[in-house]
Amino acid sequence: MLPLRRQLALSCLGMLLIGMPARAQQSAASANAQAGEAYRINPGDELEVYVWGEERLQRGVRVLPDGTIAFPLVGQLMAQGKLPSELEAAISSALASQYRGEVPQVTVSVTSPAGMQFSVLGRVNSPGSFATGRYINILEALSMAGGGTEFADLGSVTIIRKNGSQLQVLRANVAPLLRKGVRDEDLARANIVRVEAGDTIIVP
Repeated sequence: MLPLRRQLALSCLGMLLIGMPARAQQSAASANAQAGEAYRINPGDELEVYVWGEERLQRGVRVLPDGTIAFPLVGQLMAQGKLPSELEAAISSALASQYRGEVPQVTVSVTSPAGMQFSVLGRVNSPGSFATGRYINILEALSMAGGGTEFADLGSVTIIRKNGSQLQVLRANVAPLLRKGVRDEDLARANIVRVEAGDTIIVP
């Protein structure tokens, strides 16, 4: 059974989409499909690493704030931004010197995607921090925050994103998708951004 917050979020998103013109629904669905791509590892995630036939190399690890993990016989490995399959390959390569023959199969699974967190501030009904186990788009993020308040400017949503040591400011315009009688030119002005881990979303 889904957690209550997740149920409410999905319900709110459904309410946002109800009444949209068909073209607007297609636009939102397309953005959601893009958001559903394979999950990449983030700092704070908990991983389960298993090397077949090696009990000493089976353990849970947490991705450190710098994006690395520590693993026996390997040391520090960069995990941030990698798919689980890519981290499996990196661990296998690092273990190669420890085996005369083929390295046993390595399996990496994300047991708790706690690193996929973002915050929504400003004129929304339930501001705060949220965590998801998948990528979502700006419409879903606003839905999780209860949607915009009466005077929210959904045409000028700001996303503050950290890229390394730099801050990037993005703009999102979802207002055209929430109006009745949406025209093609209105849809062209809409900007449905995918939310990344650590994003701060501000609704003026």
